[in-house]
Amino acid sequence: MCYMEKYINPFTDYGFKKIFGDTENTELLRSLINDILGLEGKDQIETIIFKNGELLPDSPEDRKAIFDLYCIDEKGSEFIVELQKVYQEHFQSRALYYTTFPIQEQAIRGTWNFHLTPIYFIGLLNFEVERFKHRPQYLHHGKITDINTKEVMYDNLNMIYVEIPKLKKEKEELNSHLEWWLYVFQNLNKLQDIPPKLKGDVIEKAFERAEFLKLPKVEQDKYHKNLKVYRDLINSIDTARKEGLEEGIEKGIEQGIEQGIEQGIKRGKKEGEKKKTIEIAKNLLDILDSETIALKTGLSVEEIEALRDV
Repeated sequence: MCYMEKYINPFTDYGFKKIFGDTENTELLRSLINDILGLEGKDQIETIIFKNGELLPDSPEDRKAIFDLYCIDEKGSEFIVELQKVYQEHFQSRALYYTTFPIQEQAIRGTWNFHLTPIYFIGLLNFEVERFKHRPQYLHHGKITDINTKEVMYDNLNMIYVEIPKLKKEKEELNSHLEWWLYVFQNLNKLQDIPPKLKGDVIEKAFERAEFLKLPKVEQDKYHKNLKVYRDLINSIDTARKEGLEEGIEKGIEQGIEQGIEQGIKRGKKEGEKKKTIEIAKNLLDILDSETIALKTGLSVEEIEALRDV
């Protein structure tokens, strides 16, 4: 199998967890979180312990939550770190829903005064959020605030979004450590060498973890399979967008994507290609909820949920 890229793609599930999901060495994840939170000196997170990334609901009928990375620091603050590869219409609602699980986990048995430790949802987004498109900033940190005074009403719930595509700089123009991290997200699998500026920096270790030829053969195979899923997903979105726009969709890219998907499904049904329909459904798992996918594909909600569990 021919493979031309020296470093793995950090936007794949495998690549992201290979770089940031090492439970024995959390240095890279701590560096990224500290940069996102703007922490320096004594305020920096010193220790991170990973927690179970799958949280179950109170009843079997409710939805469970599966996080990319879920961890806690030495102060008890909890972090959900999610990589979102493609646009999802209700991503902010999904992010808020995810935070309800660690909140409920803190409800200890017996006497409890409802004190909650800080919770941070960090979304690393490979797209621009619709409501933030008018802003040049790529980093957004939200808390519950008074809409009149703009003062923070509650400190312990933090919603953070990093719109990675908004960083449009060459490496010579980067002026912060966080911007170097975003540059690595955007370019790691395109590079052949470590930028001189990063020699001796903690980010250099990300290159070491991401070097494809240093992976065991079984891990290389896992990455190839995951990379194919990622490329198929991107291709499905690009194709749907093109088909939608070619038919004169004027209500925005989301509607164009939806119409392109519907046309692909119709063609698949006419040709009796259940397998193709399932592949399209797989590519939509990170974009739409199960009910919407079922509505668009004709598959049952149970079939969609089964695909999520694979």
